[in-house]
Amino acid sequence: MAPRIDRAQVADTALRLLNEVGLEGLTLRRIAKELNVQAPALYWHFENKQALLDEMATEMFRRMQGPIAAIDRSSWQAFLAGTMRGLRRFLLGYRDGGKVFGGTRFTDSGHAGSVEGMMRVLVDAGFTPRAAARAMFTANTYTMGYVIEEQSVYPEPGGERDPAYDLEDRTLTMEGYPLATEAGYEFFANLDRGFEDGLRAVIAGIEATLLKPAADG
Repeated sequence: MAPRIDRAQVADTALRLLNEVGLEGLTLRRIAKELNVQAPALYWHFENKQALLDEMATEMFRRMQGPIAAIDRSSWQAFLAGTMRGLRRFLLGYRDGGKVFGGTRFTDSGHAGSVEGMMRVLVDAGFTPRAAARAMFTANTYTMGYVIEEQSVYPEPGGERDPAYDLEDRTLTMEGYPLATEAGYEFFANLDRGFEDGLRAVIAGIEATLLKPAADG
C-alpha cells in the first residue's frame, strides 16, 4: 500500500529537494518519487506547480517567524533593516529561494500575526497604516529582487560564482566602456556590501517620503 501523505510532507520534501535540483528541476513527478508515491497522489493536494510553490512559500514564512520575533525593535530603522537582513539570509539558504518566495500567495492566515507585529512597530513610530504597509512592501520587494539577482551570481547556497559573472572576463568584453565596466564591479563584486548600501538607501527613502501624514493622503 502506498504511504499516506499530506500537504505538509509534500512542501517539506519540495524544500529539501530544492537545493538539489533547483526550481526548474523541481517537478511534481520528482517529488512523488522522493515520497515513494505516484505523481497523481500529489494532485489531491496541489492542482499544479504554482499551488505547490504557494505552499512552499507559506512554509518558508512559517520558519521565519521565530527569527522575526527576535529582531531588535529599539527603532523602526533597526527593525526594518534587521527584518530584511533576516529575509535575505533565509532565502539564500535555498537554491532559487528568491524566486520561490517572490510572486507567491500564502495559503493560510498564519502569517497575519507576524505582519500585524511588523506593522505595529512602524505605526508606533509615527507611520500611518498605509505608509507602514508601503514601507514594508518597498523594503520587501527590494530584498527579494536583490536575492533573485544574487542567486544568479551564486546559484547554489554556499557555492561558487557562476562563470558567466566572472568580473575579469566581463571587463574584457566591456572594453571601451569604462563606466559600464565600473558598474559591473559595483553590481557583482561584493554582494554583501551592495545589499547593505541599497538597504540604507531604501530606508532613508522611506523615512524621507513615507514618515509623514501626507503620505497617507
